[in-house]
Amino acid sequence: MKGLHGRCYLLRWRLMLWVSNNRIRLLLGFCLLLGTILMAGRISFIMGWHRQRYQSKVPSSRQRFTVLINTWRRQALLRKSVNHYSSCNNVDAVRVVWSEVEPPSDSLLFVLRQSVQSHSRRSSYKVDFRVDIHEEDNLNNRFMPLDGLKTDAIFSVDDDVVVPCDTLDFAFSVWSSASDSMVGFVPRMHWLDSKKHELKQPHYRYGGWWSVWWTGTYSMVLTKAAFFHRKYLELYTYRMPASFRDYVTTERNCEDLAMSFLVANVTGAPPIWVKGKLYEIGSSGISSLKGHSRHRTRCLNTFMDMYGNMPLVASSVKAVDAQSEWFW
Repeated sequence: MKGLHGRCYLLRWRLMLWVSNNRIRLLLGFCLLLGTILMAGRISFIMGWHRQRYQSKVPSSRQRFTVLINTWRRQALLRKSVNHYSSCNNVDAVRVVWSEVEPPSDSLLFVLRQSVQSHSRRSSYKVDFRVDIHEEDNLNNRFMPLDGLKTDAIFSVDDDVVVPCDTLDFAFSVWSSASDSMVGFVPRMHWLDSKKHELKQPHYRYGGWWSVWWTGTYSMVLTKAAFFHRKYLELYTYRMPASFRDYVTTERNCEDLAMSFLVANVTGAPPIWVKGKLYEIGSSGISSLKGHSRHRTRCLNTFMDMYGNMPLVASSVKAVDAQSEWFW
């Protein structure tokens, strides 16, 4: 122990001696590092590089978007969701899809309206707020056309999903450059099932997040957090074959896949996946049920049979906000 203590003392003494002899170099190094950091923050100003968002003359219906919140028996989450989205700058309206048997209580409506109005007073822009009440509990309700809609852009979102306002604004700018496309944060993929190659027609498997993360390939963005054009509400409800809506009603699932099929069939193009933060504040939902992927696989192949082909188009393109990331 005595020898070990002596060696530690000798090592500490040598370190202090080295620091003493090199303190000028260390000081210069620290100053150089600090100067580099400060310079990096000023380089844009020195070089005349000024950050700008793309702006163009567009009609008023394209300058803002409507947030369409689908909710089901989660009033606490709904309050948080309405409070958050009504605070975002480019939001024109917040609409709630209500499909419960009992209508929303007066106390709940009061709290929601107060929340929206408080944000409107602070921003000087009056955000429209409405609860669209449906008599039937049906997942197709989330894509019913909306009365009094002023915007072309719809941001469809579940009541347990929160997207930060700046991230939402970036996704809106992406959608504005490709307004026929679906633009969203939750990508999924349809994979050809090679194990069933003996079938007369292709068979596909539903690919969740991990398959997308591993391959970088996707063909859908889920409407739990996605932008699309208002025209697709009309097309989904009145022009898409009724067999799709009937299937969604019976299975109580896959309305988002039906919308993806619809948009892909109209555009012949893939959706656009936006890289951005997304917070899921709920603890349960359809996707948490056992056999969810198997059920979605069945939906994929049923919809393909209804169309007579597979309209979904795969892509590996991801929209990234270059102003917020150095390495992109």
